Amino acid sequence: MEQFYLNNVSLYDTLVGRFRPAIPVKPDTTTTSPSIDVGVRIRPLLNDENAADFPCAVFPRLRQPGVVDIHDLYNHPRKPVLKSFAYQADKVFDQGATTEDVYDDLVADLVPYAWNGGIGTLFAYGQTGSGKTFTVSQLEELVTESLLENNLDGEREIYLTIIDLAGNSAFDLLQSRKPISVLEDSFGVTHLAGADEHHVKSKEEVRTLIEQAASFRLSAPTLRNDASSRSHGICRLRIKNTADNSEGILYLIDLAGSEAARDRSAHGLERMKEYKEINMSLSVLKDCIRGRVEVDVMSTEEKKRRRPRVPFRQSALTRILKHVFDPESGQACKTVVLACVNPSLADVSPSKNTLRYAETLRVLLPGVGETTDGPKPPMTWTNAELKDWISKNSGTPPISPEFLAPTGSGARLLQLTASEFESRCMKTPGVTFEQAMAFRSKLWQLHIDSKKSRNTSTSTRATGAMFSSRDQDATNEKVPFQKRIRPGMIVSWEPSAEQCSTLGLADGLKLAAVLSPESVGNDNPAGGQRYRCALVAEGELPEAYEIHLWRQFVIDAEQMEQEAILEYDVPTRQYFIAV
Repeated sequence: MEQFYLNNVSLYDTLVGRFRPAIPVKPDTTTTSPSIDVGVRIRPLLNDENAADFPCAVFPRLRQPGVVDIHDLYNHPRKPVLKSFAYQADKVFDQGATTEDVYDDLVADLVPYAWNGGIGTLFAYGQTGSGKTFTVSQLEELVTESLLENNLDGEREIYLTIIDLAGNSAFDLLQSRKPISVLEDSFGVTHLAGADEHHVKSKEEVRTLIEQAASFRLSAPTLRNDASSRSHGICRLRIKNTADNSEGILYLIDLAGSEAARDRSAHGLERMKEYKEINMSLSVLKDCIRGRVEVDVMSTEEKKRRRPRVPFRQSALTRILKHVFDPESGQACKTVVLACVNPSLADVSPSKNTLRYAETLRVLLPGVGETTDGPKPPMTWTNAELKDWISKNSGTPPISPEFLAPTGSGARLLQLTASEFESRCMKTPGVTFEQAMAFRSKLWQLHIDSKKSRNTSTSTRATGAMFSSRDQDATNEKVPFQKRIRPGMIVSWEPSAEQCSTLGLADGLKLAAVLSPESVGNDNPAGGQRYRCALVAEGELPEAYEIHLWRQFVIDAEQMEQEAILEYDVPTRQYFIAV
């Protein structure tokens, strides 16, 4: 196949020059989950590739950021045919981009995220020889440099661990490749038993440890690379906050290189076994990343109906990263996937596989892009829309958008921890902690309200009765109160002295939720209708109420004074009087 490409280089260049991408019918308004970013880095052609006259086959689309075109030449019986494929990512770095560019645009946000107690993870994925190890080793130095420069708020201790994972076997690269064990304790927490943690304090110390680890990394010659990584290299930075003993974690993971089928065919049994293990772990990793992102965008009701399953126990790699993928971990997580691509036409097939793998990790948010009658949800705001809203709604003095959200979307801002959000706000002169806290509460209230309105069906919005005790049949309001008492109605009532004592009722408004009619017995001489009710008591918030279904009692219809309309507020889980 490579000879076919070389024989038709001139034709290939001509066909690529004529290529015009199809114009989309409408602009792409889809948005992926803020908990994952997918980037693509196209490495430059190497000297031997240029010497062999292989042309470039991978091109970022200039007028559509995030889109990558790959052109392949097919050996058609009549004449060679150009077939083009387009793949979508969040960010694309062309051959002229530096690792510093990749860090600034894709990875830098993970540093304050982990600094403030979250879990940030970078995966570098791609064909062997595509530049993964080169990129990750430079990113490791840039990340630790940012952590040790003391530009972030507060004091932290940084601990470095670097391990090598080959199949189900793990090795500590900072202890001359000493075997270690991946164990799970009785609380379900995964530990790297035997791995050493180095308390690092300088950039020079980190650089020395990274070079030491690289010298013990498992590699082997393949047809595409003389020193191909045949294992997953995991660099873990544990960031401990000595003030409150909390910690964040930052993972930088250089995944084992994948290979094209034609390259594997020349390998022996050992290389084939390695390929099988690598392929399985990468497949499980994809399922875990997608599963965790889907869990993050699911509503509470969806989680109740369908318990999500993330298969993190199916490979050693995802078991080590259990707290990244486990929906029950309770720790905020953010993931970055960097797909490294070889642009040579000779490697067009594995490049397509790499981009296809990366594209499947972009999980679209449900409902985003749909038109609604209300304001756009904060999750869909662009950076320009976000900055405009901050300037107009942040109080006095206005919080500077350049400090709070210099880049990124509304979804990215919602992912910030409370401490990071408030510290960014207080960089604006005159902004107090109270103002920053109130502004964050305002943003989250808007976010929660937008989710509530999206989850409410059209028919429910038409009646307006989903979160209210009001009778859905409006004509019943004309019926006298005593004749329309029904289950679910909230009523004010006047208890007897005995009822006040038995139920422990305090002074003030007395409310009850009607449950069902009670049969008339000899203990009601008046012969009127009686109802079994539940007590409506004061809630934790001012003017709020809670329904205590376990505190039931029977009252006469004559004791009921009038109907009271309660509306349920989802964010606070409290009831409030509407009428």
